[in-house]
Amino acid sequence: MLIFISLIILLVLGIPIGVSIGLSVIISMFAEGIPSTFLVQKLITSLDSFPLLAVPFFIIAGEIMQKGSMAERLLDFSRCLVGHIRGGLAQVSILTSLFFGALSGSAPATVAAVGGIMIPTMRKGGYDNAFSTAVNTSAGCLGVMIPPSIPLIIYGTTAGVSVGDLFIAGIIPGLIVGIALMVTAYIIARRRKYEAAAERASVNATLVALRRAGHALMVPVIVLGGIYGGIMTPTEAGASAVAYALLAETFFLKSMSLAKLWDALRSASMTTGTILFLVATATAFGQVLLYNNVPNTVMGLFANISDSKFLVLLVIVLILLVFGTFMDALANILIFTPLFLPIIKQVGVDPIHFGIVMIVSVAIGFLTPPVGVNLFVGCGISGISIQKLSYAVIPFLAAMLIALLMIMYIPFISLALI
Repeated sequence: MLIFISLIILLVLGIPIGVSIGLSVIISMFAEGIPSTFLVQKLITSLDSFPLLAVPFFIIAGEIMQKGSMAERLLDFSRCLVGHIRGGLAQVSILTSLFFGALSGSAPATVAAVGGIMIPTMRKGGYDNAFSTAVNTSAGCLGVMIPPSIPLIIYGTTAGVSVGDLFIAGIIPGLIVGIALMVTAYIIARRRKYEAAAERASVNATLVALRRAGHALMVPVIVLGGIYGGIMTPTEAGASAVAYALLAETFFLKSMSLAKLWDALRSASMTTGTILFLVATATAFGQVLLYNNVPNTVMGLFANISDSKFLVLLVIVLILLVFGTFMDALANILIFTPLFLPIIKQVGVDPIHFGIVMIVSVAIGFLTPPVGVNLFVGCGISGISIQKLSYAVIPFLAAMLIALLMIMYIPFISLALI
């Protein structure tokens, strides 16, 4: 109780999540007489993981492509594919976010890269500012569902399951969520009488846009093809993505300068440091829970609730959605995976399937205040208030929840490609 109460108080005070977790661990250690060397050991050993090296590699690759021209080329290709549909610019935003999610692995990065271009464009096209921002902040969640995904890597290393299998398993669920968002945008655009962005593109124009976006589209092919073909581990695939992105942006697309590269590396270093510090402190947090036999206590509570895997999954998802409103997605994964993994195994849920359900659940937290990171990124781009944006994303939140229920109760969606 002490470690959870102290964590909640620290979060309410506005202290960063990684620091809050670390301080709550220290408080619990002093209260229970755990040696001070415990925290130092866990901070070091938690990062001594080869699969975890994939995280900085994919972050660097995403930053290089974000600073280069790949995002704009993907946008042009998306406009050719769906720009003629009613509410076409909204459809372009969602499809481009889906493509860019296969490059960056980060939800806020996807909002910044695609929303930074599309929110002003949609406003100029006559779209309401709240709707334009809501579309792009919601579509940014695809960045953590479509592989490669930083949260999938974190879940895989925490749960001890194959990151490669998780990447493959995330493809169809990510597409389903993307389609749900596009259908929602279409319905809203039809009600508000938003027009298409352009005439239907000719086959020749679409092929030209495909050729221009070819370098960007090759990144997921290299990553997933290398992993699924048994040629590379996820970490090696991440390193390959960095090398390919740098070569493509520098020599083929000629959009990378030393200043842009320095900016990308600096931004990637800040993001990587934040994530790895969170991983280290959250691992120590989990060990304190294990020391106090919390996982077995939680298992006993769930055993008293039901032995139905569907009901157990529903309760777990509700817990993740509630904690997602005030806790970072990675913190949710790192803290709750050790608690819930024994339970879902006991009731017969596949850990890969559960991983996808968990990632979609925590992705919804990017849209729920007060900690919804995508909301703050969207507000920063458009200048809209957090209250107005929180209201505007409700239809998209509902669409994501419906997609989550489908993914949760139809395991075949996640496991079909494995």
